[in-house]
Amino acid sequence: MKNETAEKTLEFIRKSPSCFHAVGNIKEILKENGFSELSEGERWKIEEGGRYFVTRNSSSILSFVAPGRDFCGFRIAASHSDSPSFKIKENPEMKGNGCVRLNVEKYGGMLMQPWFDRPLSIAGRAIVRKGPGAFDVEEKLVSLKKNLVMIPNLAIHFARDANDGRKINVQSEMMPVIAAGESFSLKKFISEQCGIGEEDILGHDLFLSCSDDGVFWGADDEFIASPRLDDLECAYTTLLGFIGACKKSGGRNALVHAVFDNEEVGSGTRQGADSTFLEDTLRRINGALGRTDEDYNTAVANSFLVSADNAHAVHPAYPDKSDPINRPRLNGGIVIKHNAAQKYTTDALSSSIFRRICADAGIPTQTFTNNSNVAGGSTLGNISTAHVSALSVDIGLAQWAMHSPFESAGSDDAAHMARATELFYAQ
Repeated sequence: MKNETAEKTLEFIRKSPSCFHAVGNIKEILKENGFSELSEGERWKIEEGGRYFVTRNSSSILSFVAPGRDFCGFRIAASHSDSPSFKIKENPEMKGNGCVRLNVEKYGGMLMQPWFDRPLSIAGRAIVRKGPGAFDVEEKLVSLKKNLVMIPNLAIHFARDANDGRKINVQSEMMPVIAAGESFSLKKFISEQCGIGEEDILGHDLFLSCSDDGVFWGADDEFIASPRLDDLECAYTTLLGFIGACKKSGGRNALVHAVFDNEEVGSGTRQGADSTFLEDTLRRINGALGRTDEDYNTAVANSFLVSADNAHAVHPAYPDKSDPINRPRLNGGIVIKHNAAQKYTTDALSSSIFRRICADAGIPTQTFTNNSNVAGGSTLGNISTAHVSALSVDIGLAQWAMHSPFESAGSDDAAHMARATELFYAQ
């Protein structure tokens, strides 16, 4: 029987072909569960026990349950909305050789080879004229038809070294074909597909998006595969845990759920984890409840942040790339990440607390450490705690083919994350 939480996760990802769609879908889920939207550009009036959310750039979102005035600290789970892809440049049409290709550039560090010969779509947002003023504009979500573009590979006859580690030239090889002939206009196509006047489209943030829907696979459906598992799987399952915790009686902590954009390119944007977004929101919660700066500082000192971003499982064909002892596997439970160079926030204290939360509920956990000869990645935990210096742990769900357009994970692990997050918020 297919895992229900995994099914819901795949459906959420299917409806979220870009970071803007992911945040839009999170907003709808929150509204269905009694959350009200706040604006950063307006004064906040919040009530004890009230449920609220706020967005920035339409690609990052923070939601919270307002605590009582005497709350102790913040319980925060953070993940990210973006995934490695190719961003469409301005004036993208490249015409010649009987077709039109789109001029794109890399967004994040991806495995490029799997993007060849795969049906792709285009998703993101368009900025549309609303009135006569320069600032009188609005955003429109754009999700163009499936199987719209493709990046054709070069035949083996012309690339005899293709299977010997040939380097890919992004500018010449990774431009997707979108139309035959040479008369295609992307702006006109968007206008026709989305019902927007062509002259009203002022700009866009558009990305290539894998057209394949997520699937269960394996002899007993024990695996799932989908685009954007990193990190929408964590964004959605921690949201489930957050909403589950909100439905129970309130405790003495402010419950906060954060999804940031731009983690894949360093988080150094106004909507990234390295912005003031989290700190601004927490300070405004504190102030709206009539508390002082000293109250805020003590609350942060009593806080805990869970940074949830998927983790590497030991690869069956490349076991030597993993640590010889700490070797996470698919369906093995939540992965707790450690790194001596402080790429992750986890330390003995934070890992002990999180393991205890999971152990008390029978939720399995695993440990990730890098092979000492293989450099690992980083995530948003340390970036976030540079602004809000709370005790923190880095976790994730084990997966294969991270940063591929189609990634695999265990079908049981999504439910583990949702349950563990709910229990974390209850502490």
